[in-house]
Amino acid sequence: MRKNAAQLAVAALEKLGVTHTFGIPGVHNTEFYDALHASEQITPILVTHEGGAAFMADGMSRVRQMHEGIGVLAIVPAAGFTHAASGIGEAYLDGVPMLVISGGVRTDTEFDFVLHGVDQLELAKGITKGAFRVNHQNDVTDVLYQAYQLATEGKPGPVLVEIPVNLQLFDATVAQPQQPPQPTTPAIDEQAIQRAVELISAGKRPGLFVGWGARHAQQQLIDLAEYLQAPVATTLQGLSVFPHDHPLHVGFGFSASAVPAAQASFKDCDLMIAIGTRFAEIPTGSFSAKVPENLIHIDIDESVFNRNYPSKVSIKGDATEVLKLLNNALSGQAARADSASLKATIKQLKQDYFDEWRAHDSHERINPYVFFTSIAAQMMDDAIIVLDDGNHTYLAAELLPLKAGMTLLTPTDYNAMGYAVPAAIGAKLAQPERQTIAIVGDGCFVMTGMELLTAQQQEVGVVCFVFNDGELSQIAQAQQTPYARKPCTALVGAKFEGMALATGAHYIRIETEAELDAYIAQAFDVAAKGQSVLVDVNIDYSKPTRFTQGTVKSTFKRFPTRQKLRIAGRAVKRKLFG
Repeated sequence: MRKNAAQLAVAALEKLGVTHTFGIPGVHNTEFYDALHASEQITPILVTHEGGAAFMADGMSRVRQMHEGIGVLAIVPAAGFTHAASGIGEAYLDGVPMLVISGGVRTDTEFDFVLHGVDQLELAKGITKGAFRVNHQNDVTDVLYQAYQLATEGKPGPVLVEIPVNLQLFDATVAQPQQPPQPTTPAIDEQAIQRAVELISAGKRPGLFVGWGARHAQQQLIDLAEYLQAPVATTLQGLSVFPHDHPLHVGFGFSASAVPAAQASFKDCDLMIAIGTRFAEIPTGSFSAKVPENLIHIDIDESVFNRNYPSKVSIKGDATEVLKLLNNALSGQAARADSASLKATIKQLKQDYFDEWRAHDSHERINPYVFFTSIAAQMMDDAIIVLDDGNHTYLAAELLPLKAGMTLLTPTDYNAMGYAVPAAIGAKLAQPERQTIAIVGDGCFVMTGMELLTAQQQEVGVVCFVFNDGELSQIAQAQQTPYARKPCTALVGAKFEGMALATGAHYIRIETEAELDAYIAQAFDVAAKGQSVLVDVNIDYSKPTRFTQGTVKSTFKRFPTRQKLRIAGRAVKRKLFG
């Protein structure tokens, strides 16, 4: 049969379960978009910027199981790829599967200096798991299947497939396409499971530290935590991996940057089981975390073992499967006695911390604790909450209770600002029946807020709460102590009502705490009817989070002594003399 590369690519994506692509058509992929338009399964989504497209694909992948179809970009080469690079890089560091389908320059011409003539495979190094250039129409299907397998196996991530425009435009005789390969499950080292059981049996004060890699294993985590009567801390990306209303949940992290319940519960921990986490900088409070010598580390990516903290037992495998084996191996032993005192301490310290926030005087602005209490009372248990990068991220991590698994999405190690709004749109398109909420700082919102136009075109009812305080607060707070000033962090003149008008979003301004309940209810009601909502929140950022306070101190402690004295001396001088 004779087919062009665009037709073959769309047919392969359909067999892989893809339902949407995100991007902008251009001269190097118009044929691909024409083939997408003819598909009865795949809906191509036009975005306002390729960066938004990458975040949408990311959001779609995060809320879906692999077999439901991962997020896919359909972009032009060069500028399309570099525009999307932040979202691609975010997916790469955060372990999110993505296919990046790009057009490519013609490979059948003798001319140089062609439009978009850059080597994308070189550009892709460092922010993708792999990159392929299709050389013939007959290779399209096999390359896409290979790219999908690479994107989804082990630690997931983005993979680039470049399809030169001449292969899209011109047909050729091709072989009958093969079926997609079936996923394989690598064997788990049962001897390592047994060594873990022995270590657990000897431990007196165990603790669980869980990350995004354990997102599909919530019940197994609950079973293990209750069997061991162990406190459970999560990473930032894994905030919703363990239910916050469980009496053994302590919060985000366990270092000096963590909330009091987490710090107290892990203070004397002599055995840690880390599941689906790399012990990266953010969840360890700038590497200030004290990890016990007896560490059992479980992850699908063996490259993370013994990097930042050495482990006594390392177990490679999918978190769900490993925990099933581990729980089964432990079932022959007596479960530990109920730790009523630990649970009581956790409950009391959580309440004390919330009371501290409730007592904070926000003057004419809205106390973050009051905001999160109001939204938690009204949102559905399985609502998808999408955060961005900034002060609001850590406020939500410390103050917003989550119940169901896979309910919170946030950029972490790449920390790309502008993530929340487009990622929320992608998540809502993936699971339209779920209430979807974006919580975003004003600085992040101005980067990608125009994607609400995309939401309106697709009749996607996303509620976007913009924490509007007029500055880049996370950085401003970090600047204030060492510099006694906050250069280049003030945001001046943004009129979010105008952005709502431009994008077709419903606009709500919440000035006072007394307005919270009614206006949040209104926002959810409007969104349920298919219209996105921009809620402009007059937030108070004057009280720093425990994460901000602890991480600033921990980072400073790691400086050389001479630099500590220089920075501290400058701060004192500026504070005294201006």
